[in-house]
Amino acid sequence: MNIVCCLARVPDTTTRIAVAADGRNPDLANAQWIINPYDEYALEAAVQLREAVGGEVCAVHVGPVDFQKDLRAALAKGADKAVQLQTDSPLGPHSIAALIAAQCGKPDVVFLGKQSVDGDVGGTGAFLAHLLGVPVISRVSHLNIQDGRFTAQREIEGAVETIEGSLPAVFTLDKGVNEPRRAGLKEIMAAKKKPLDVLKVAALPARLEALKLELPQARKSGRIVGTGAAAVAELVRVLRDEAKAI
Repeated sequence: MNIVCCLARVPDTTTRIAVAADGRNPDLANAQWIINPYDEYALEAAVQLREAVGGEVCAVHVGPVDFQKDLRAALAKGADKAVQLQTDSPLGPHSIAALIAAQCGKPDVVFLGKQSVDGDVGGTGAFLAHLLGVPVISRVSHLNIQDGRFTAQREIEGAVETIEGSLPAVFTLDKGVNEPRRAGLKEIMAAKKKPLDVLKVAALPARLEALKLELPQARKSGRIVGTGAAAVAELVRVLRDEAKAI
């Protein structure tokens, strides 16, 4: 089975984000970079499927900078090969999907995280499925693939939705669908011998443009309106007349 897993590079979630001087982009000069956490679940799903049915897992990343260390980590966790598509053009979800679609051929299954934790757009999976001409099932919290068919579940408001269908398909995975594995020393050493290709690809016009970026307003300081039962009436007044909460 031909399995593709897409990996994004994002700032560590503990990074303090500042707005750059142009007012349109984040200042990431001092950011620590990691594999997108949701894509870790996608990678584990891809490796588990390969272990169950055979085939090959290809980890793919699109970006303008070095990602080889992270791709080696993906190889250590079970991917069979990796490809980095390097481009210096601004990248939106459609541009990323188009580059992947042009390189990955006709995969049986594509796995991604449900969204990247930096932009939170969550559109790459849907664009990629459209370009490949296959269905997309997003925000999957449970997945079973067997004999060319799948049963996927995702949480919706107040319920769990179950979707059945046949491959090929694209799946974007939510947290909790599995438990990503850790690579041991043996796997890390073996990963150095697995193929990792870095390909320069043509720039694509971005269809998503940031016009303005600003941090949310600082939260106002707390306020104590009194103590004990005597404060109830004042608290109700503040919630009703000032906060407009009741």
